[in-house]
Amino acid sequence: MSVGQSIPRVDAWEKVSGRAKYTDDLVDRNVLVARILHSTIANGLVKKIDPGEAEKMPGVVKILTCFDVPDFPFPTAGHPWSTNPAHWDPMDRRLLNKRVRLYGDDIAAVVAEDEVAAARALRAIRVEYEEYPVLLSPEDAMKEGAPLLHGECPNNILKHTTVEDGNFEEAVKEEGLIFFEGVYETPIVQHCHIETAVSWAYMESGRIVVVASTQIPHIIRRIVAQALGIPWGRVRIIKPYIGGGFGNKQDSLYEPLNAFLCTQVGGRPVKLELSREELFSGTRVRHGEKIHLKTWLRPDGRLVARSYTAFSNQGAYGSHGHGIAAKGTNVFRQLYRDEKARRLDISTVYTNTATAGAMRGYGTPQAVFAIESHMEDIARKLGMDPLEFRFLNVMPPGFVDAFTGNVNYFDSFRQCVEKGKARIKWDEKRERYRNQTGPVRRGIGVSLFWYNTAVWPISIEISSCRMTLNQDGSVQVQLGETEIGQGADTVYTQMTAETLGIPWQKVYVTSVQDTDITPFGTGAYGSRQTYVGGAAIHKAATMLREKILRRAAEYTHTSPARLDIAGGNIVNTEFGGRKLVSLEELATDTLYHEEHAEHLTAETTAQVKSNAFSLGCAFAEVEVDIPLGKIKLLSLVNCHDCGRLINPKTAEGQVHGGQSMAIGFGMFERLIYDPKTGKLLNDNLLDYKLPTILDHPRLDVEFVENPEPTSAYGTKALGEPPTVPGAAAIRNAVLNATGVGINKIPLTPHVLFEEFRAAGLI
Repeated sequence: MSVGQSIPRVDAWEKVSGRAKYTDDLVDRNVLVARILHSTIANGLVKKIDPGEAEKMPGVVKILTCFDVPDFPFPTAGHPWSTNPAHWDPMDRRLLNKRVRLYGDDIAAVVAEDEVAAARALRAIRVEYEEYPVLLSPEDAMKEGAPLLHGECPNNILKHTTVEDGNFEEAVKEEGLIFFEGVYETPIVQHCHIETAVSWAYMESGRIVVVASTQIPHIIRRIVAQALGIPWGRVRIIKPYIGGGFGNKQDSLYEPLNAFLCTQVGGRPVKLELSREELFSGTRVRHGEKIHLKTWLRPDGRLVARSYTAFSNQGAYGSHGHGIAAKGTNVFRQLYRDEKARRLDISTVYTNTATAGAMRGYGTPQAVFAIESHMEDIARKLGMDPLEFRFLNVMPPGFVDAFTGNVNYFDSFRQCVEKGKARIKWDEKRERYRNQTGPVRRGIGVSLFWYNTAVWPISIEISSCRMTLNQDGSVQVQLGETEIGQGADTVYTQMTAETLGIPWQKVYVTSVQDTDITPFGTGAYGSRQTYVGGAAIHKAATMLREKILRRAAEYTHTSPARLDIAGGNIVNTEFGGRKLVSLEELATDTLYHEEHAEHLTAETTAQVKSNAFSLGCAFAEVEVDIPLGKIKLLSLVNCHDCGRLINPKTAEGQVHGGQSMAIGFGMFERLIYDPKTGKLLNDNLLDYKLPTILDHPRLDVEFVENPEPTSAYGTKALGEPPTVPGAAAIRNAVLNATGVGINKIPLTPHVLFEEFRAAGLI
């Protein structure tokens, strides 16, 4: 049995020894260097660019401006393509932009022999602008008369959606209802993965080859072709090892521009790597959101009707667009049940800030912060136990979502809460921290969360897998689903070994994806890897296993029905699993047989038309120094029902990483813009405050293993859920400690001091 074991990560040695080859490690020694000229205004129009002086500089090979590139609008979001135009992502991007929509927009590019020549040339280029007012918030961007960032979007609204379930107006007229409301705000934050955005491109036999740090190589191939207006088959994408992405690299970043640049210098290799400062403004961020919740409920705590109004800050370009805010509404509709009605009104708005896209959690960290803060506030005002109030209204076992078809098969919420409560000693500490006084107080808080697995039925879900039996009985495995640091290749190894009946040490998963060679898969996003990729692995391994057993029946003169593969051997099931022949011997004989030599392979595609709920909770314990407005996080416990654990140790590591991101989201991180110029003021890892090891408590993890019936291996989402509930749990712990509910994160001393002073604690 391989599944369920904490085997070592199959890529661990290569990474810790420095042998793993990342994009920059593979660059051609004769590569040219590309650098981007960024706008020095946030909103306006490029009237003129004069590259004359720069072109005369030694080492400069080519300068291209926004007036020189093809005018093909293209999308950047890493979603599967749809043949239905109604499902296309916003096609509002160009390779370089005349219409400036953020401070640091891409308006020209220099290709030079080296970094020094490229940097000098950038400084010599002269630009004339027509400048417009800066719009940093959805409220400003939607004002009458505000300049339009994209002409096809009135009031700068990318999309506005309203949904009503039940008769809302009638529901709120019920006599005796209690009304609560609150407005909650979350910040714009950056992914801050270790490896920045980097690619290098060259031409070979009339085709463009791009080596890139990306989560989505097959999708990048399509986007590059669309951006350049060429057939998709003329593009090849190679994805080596990747140093993190968290959703930022689930987007086409600079691969299309780099591909075009190499075509303009005779196909010579061109490298385009962003600095950390460029990464902050030029790639993707998490949407900042303002969410207004209204709730009508009975005195016993039963929810009758609720409304959810949200404004999502999209930034300068469409990227994943309205899908982020829309997923937040799924949390609202499914996490808790309303007896009669609910109403949703969400707007995604263009502004002059960094383009918002996918980030770990995909809209649910924002929604869960608002919803779980709101639920805590209501329980406190009603005088109800916060957990019992939630259990009264939470999604029950047996719930079926009408749209996705998801079924909540288990009582996961109660099971997870009971484990989490015991781990953090909830009952004991709630009693201990009751009625505190003094400047330093402690508190404990909770947050439930909802997440789903993969993207069906919003988009197609397919994954292809190829397996090849080697002469020594080992197996090569190739998938389009990418390892981006989360341990995917390790669990793929375990799944393959489990289904084939061979030791995991004899499975070799190819970590590098190459669109010319690797079977199609859409990549790493949506917490889909083990669920969708696992379906493809199971299907391919089953197919290969059947081929092996048919050949084994010929070799051993035995019926296939009596044979099995166990421990890498062909065994007879009727004689207690007696070994008949090793898989190595069989594989060698099959490939080199004088009469009917055959290379045993299996390649297949799994299309998944299901989804699965991934549910759980987080508990946080804090110590609050009220006069200083400072929080010390003492404990953070996550408990997840992510189905069957393929590798418990790597699963725990996934949760630890998500908890760390939740701490940053709730307590430290936000992008700060100059309100006059729109310039990002903290575009570096000194001024942008990530939590360090000193800001982390012990991170505790519990699991509830309810095998998912729709999954080939009983597993479901774990990659993103750990980052979802932490911020709300920390906020609710501060409320428990101080009696002050703070509705805006991050909970920095600047925020806390003003809130405590307003509440009369200072």
